[in-house]
Amino acid sequence: MSTSGWIGVDLDGTLARYDGWRGVEHVGEPIPAMLTRVRKWVSDGVAVKIFTARVSCAADELEMVEAPIKAWLLEHVGCELPITCRKDFSMSELWDDRCVQVECNTGRRADGRRE
Repeated sequence: MSTSGWIGVDLDGTLARYDGWRGVEHVGEPIPAMLTRVRKWVSDGVAVKIFTARVSCAADELEMVEAPIKAWLLEHVGCELPITCRKDFSMSELWDDRCVQVECNTGRRADGRRE
């Protein structure tokens, strides 16, 4: 896979099962297809970041919020990955269960649906 920049992967509902908020210490079971994809990217040297609103907290809470995510990543991916809630111009893709892709510079949905 040839990718420049980094790929953002949403945590809850994309990489880990999500069935409602249970607090910062709870991260759901891995979603196998996505876990396999992320492991492959990592093994291929692709930069992957966990993209989650969980870390949009106050700076003094960040370590407490990140700790369960880091532990989950070590257990299921085999390494820690950067965790962010910010996009930048180096992000090449975003994998997320809540997004709707639009065609560049048109505002039209990429899937052809009207709304």
